[in-house]
Amino acid sequence: MHPRILGVAVFSTLRHVLWLLPIAAACAQAQPAPCPPAATLLLQRFVPADCETCWQAAGEAALPARTWALDWIVPSPQGDAAPLSLAALPEAVERAQRAGASEQRDKPAPAPRLQVQGGPAWNGYFGLQLSVRGAPAPAGSSGWLALVERIPAGEEGTAVARQLVRSVAGPLPLDGLSPRKPVQHLRALRVGEGAQPERLVGIGWVEAADGRVLAVAQEACPKR
Repeated sequence: MHPRILGVAVFSTLRHVLWLLPIAAACAQAQPAPCPPAATLLLQRFVPADCETCWQAAGEAALPARTWALDWIVPSPQGDAAPLSLAALPEAVERAQRAGASEQRDKPAPAPRLQVQGGPAWNGYFGLQLSVRGAPAPAGSSGWLALVERIPAGEEGTAVARQLVRSVAGPLPLDGLSPRKPVQHLRALRVGEGAQPERLVGIGWVEAADGRVLAVAQEACPKR
């Protein structure tokens, strides 16, 4: 674990259907968990908080080759009465809209190199750091950090393995990024209610102004 993050996690400020988005993946160290493969597709799955059967459905038990998934619970008008309300994120609404808007805009763009480092859950928060290197990203691009709970198939009522987004921080500015000057962001993300800390992992990505995901990285992945 990155010692600097352990020391500042609590004092940092907390910030912040199916679509395939083209990405170039880059990751950081090894851990026994799947990492985003290079030149892959990011599948973002959006489950309404009032549709428990949607969460339970088998869906795509086996993802297509070179596909990696993130799961979002979208808040329901039912509020706390919705069966999946504890895991719902307000940010999931905008995220679904941006994913849809970018679906028809598959244009090549420079892929920055990313690294995500993090500390263990402490006092309800989890410290994450995103490092972005390489040539400047397209105008309007931004960085994002997410705290994700890896839920195995057959647990928590889901028939397929999930990477459930529990907390998210962004957009994070990438001003000044150049081959000789990386950009770093350090944030403390709140651990979602009901999440199991031992299953949490940090995810970071860079997306263009139109929502296209240019690069994604997972904490403790082999560096590329």
